[in-house]
Amino acid sequence: MVVEQIWTGNAYRNFNYLIVCPETGDALAVDPLDHGKCLETAKAHDWTITQILNTHEHGDHTGGNAALVQATGAKVIAHRNAGKSIPGMDRGVGAGDIIKVGRTVELECLDTPGHTMCHICLFARTNRPALFSGDTLFNAGAGNCHNGGHPVELYNTFAGQLAKLPEDTRIYPGHDYLINNLKFTLDREPDNETASQFVEMFSDQDPDDALVTTLSVEFEINTFFRLQSPTVIRRLKESYPDIGDTPEPREVFLKLRELRNKW
Repeated sequence: MVVEQIWTGNAYRNFNYLIVCPETGDALAVDPLDHGKCLETAKAHDWTITQILNTHEHGDHTGGNAALVQATGAKVIAHRNAGKSIPGMDRGVGAGDIIKVGRTVELECLDTPGHTMCHICLFARTNRPALFSGDTLFNAGAGNCHNGGHPVELYNTFAGQLAKLPEDTRIYPGHDYLINNLKFTLDREPDNETASQFVEMFSDQDPDDALVTTLSVEFEINTFFRLQSPTVIRRLKESYPDIGDTPEPREVFLKLRELRNKW
């Protein structure tokens, strides 16, 4: 499996992706907002975009669909309940469904509500597993729930699905929010040395050659996975005294999401 991360350079800091079968050159475009860059990249490598996967229905992820379909005839795939909000959808998928790309690539669909209720993540069960996480999981952060989502569902997705994936899973998010998210982690956990090191090392990173974290790294730097950290809990009590000394992870997650909304 070949993964090409495409930095759009737009105000929303979107990443687009091409997932390619190395034998056939068939490619799946993930959230191809910048359809022009996706087409240029495919042409440069002699790849053929045959399918489009929208992780969810927001316009900064679906906005390139029509132009890319017109240029390539690619089929549009998204959550089975997103048909009313994603025009021209050809295939609806749910948990456990497989998307095949060429002869060698198989991607498992994870039904991951929270950011929206029609959100799909793609998981590649290869010898180097990978998660295409859309706006559910960011490097060092979690998606918001402002436009059709729910924070309880987001917690359930994090705790019930993402945290159980192999720790060497590479994370390919829908946006580059790394540094701002790391700063929130440090606001919540000032003694997090790994997060401090990452801020120092990657503050000036080139988004065209962005850091690809793994789930094990996220467990260290992403406050939304660090729900039992004594420092996180102690700092949280400053804003929410009633949570007590041993709050449930779900409550910590929800309070962190609430704070992040205002931060």
